[in-house]
Amino acid sequence: MIKVGIVGGTGYTGVELLRLLSQHPHVELVAITSRKESGMPVADMFPSLRGRVDLAFTEPAVATLARCDVVFFATPHGVAMAQAPELLAAGVRLIDLAADFRLKDTAEFERWYKLPHACPDVLAEAVYGLPEVNRAAIREARVIGLPGCYPTSVQLGFLPVLEASAVAAAGGDLVDAASLVADCKSGASGAGRKADVGTLLAEAGDNFRAYSVSGHRHQPEIRQGLEAVAGKPVSLLFTPHLVPMIRGIFSTLYARVTPRGRDFDFQGLYERRYADEPFVDVLPPGSAPETRSVRASNFVRIAVHRPAGSDWLMVLVVEDNLVKGASGQGVQVMNLMFGLPEDTGLTQVPVLP
Repeated sequence: MIKVGIVGGTGYTGVELLRLLSQHPHVELVAITSRKESGMPVADMFPSLRGRVDLAFTEPAVATLARCDVVFFATPHGVAMAQAPELLAAGVRLIDLAADFRLKDTAEFERWYKLPHACPDVLAEAVYGLPEVNRAAIREARVIGLPGCYPTSVQLGFLPVLEASAVAAAGGDLVDAASLVADCKSGASGAGRKADVGTLLAEAGDNFRAYSVSGHRHQPEIRQGLEAVAGKPVSLLFTPHLVPMIRGIFSTLYARVTPRGRDFDFQGLYERRYADEPFVDVLPPGSAPETRSVRASNFVRIAVHRPAGSDWLMVLVVEDNLVKGASGQGVQVMNLMFGLPEDTGLTQVPVLP
């Protein structure tokens, strides 16, 4: 059994981790920490876990966490990097759901997250936890920086076309990497489980708005990933929106098609690229995915379109921001790290209605 600890188990990603890990056939939950709620039974805070999780929240003592094989950090930015060196020295592997190990450039991290990076040496060895790109490296990793929710959907949406362009660079790109647009919408749970006026029912309900229009901290993460695939700089216009639903992301992506790509079979490209991916579903031509088709599951569904009369490629991507966009992807990564089938504990059917 894999002995698992969770630091910061009181938020939405924390309870989602608990839901998934409590059903995992190869996991033993050892510790769930919270300074504020220490001593409270987990099921008292989250009644949905009654009869499935018998632990109480505890203080985040290194001695307890050092008994784990892997520790998930479902915490604010800055927490994981403060505790990482001591846990790594004890032989514990780390999966951080925050941003401490996502951006390889410490100056970029400090610019967007307003924190100095506490352990650049650990950052240097950390692996970005997007299985569809870094599967081999994840298997050997000690430290995982798990992708953000928006970056997961945007990177998976653009990946096949940028990857194919990089491979066939001598023949010219399929799309213009300087014209990428990501128009993304998220449910309110993406903002976390905290008191915030912007996500109150009377503010977010019956409303639809853009936010962080001048710059969102997921943008450098998305650009870093896309440039690694494309092998060159990309230009990305990324606009996030808050929609009046609890969970789900819908990303509408656009890329201008080059002359070489005008008669290209983009549908076939996406189907081939994701044919063996357990959690990426490329829909038939003409489809329009819905967020409810992935609710509470680790699946991503993608539809590829060439709008009539335009020279643009449009890719529609849906995911559950708390599962494939966070905790589910964390479990997927854990499975890889410990040599288990990648879909272990993650085959839940999406919830309808």
